[in-house]
Amino acid sequence: MLCQRCLARVKSGEISELDLKIARLLLSLEEKYPSLQNVYFHKAVDVDNTLAVVVGRGDVPRLLGYGGKIIKALGAKVGRAIRVLEYGADDRKFLEDLFAPLSIVAINTIWLPDGTTETRVILRKRRGRQPPFNVKALKGIARKVRNMTLRVEFAD
Repeated sequence: MLCQRCLARVKSGEISELDLKIARLLLSLEEKYPSLQNVYFHKAVDVDNTLAVVVGRGDVPRLLGYGGKIIKALGAKVGRAIRVLEYGADDRKFLEDLFAPLSIVAINTIWLPDGTTETRVILRKRRGRQPPFNVKALKGIARKVRNMTLRVEFAD
């Protein structure tokens, strides 16, 4: 059950049904993983079978702790790949979290003739391997979370 204030936030669209679902899942995992009690959950974004969980400043390590067991449990319950992002982080930190475990070689801003910008991200590619994530989904997450248009390239 939600209070009147929270119900109004859901009806206005400020909080989505997905946010409620993920918050409940995190709450159910709190007993097994006590570090979740100190995690501030902001929102969840789902794009193309990849779920981005946006948490408060400094909360990413708490969610990635326990050898990744929290993320694996959450991913198993929702049936999606999980990305943990920090709310209010600068662009570089946001992109590092988004594209982990690959390292970023360069980040450039491209100014387009129509006045819009794109952010070009060059990632270091692992030899002969596909990236461990769906690039299209991560571009969609960047657009929804930060209103950032990405152009992703790989360097050897």
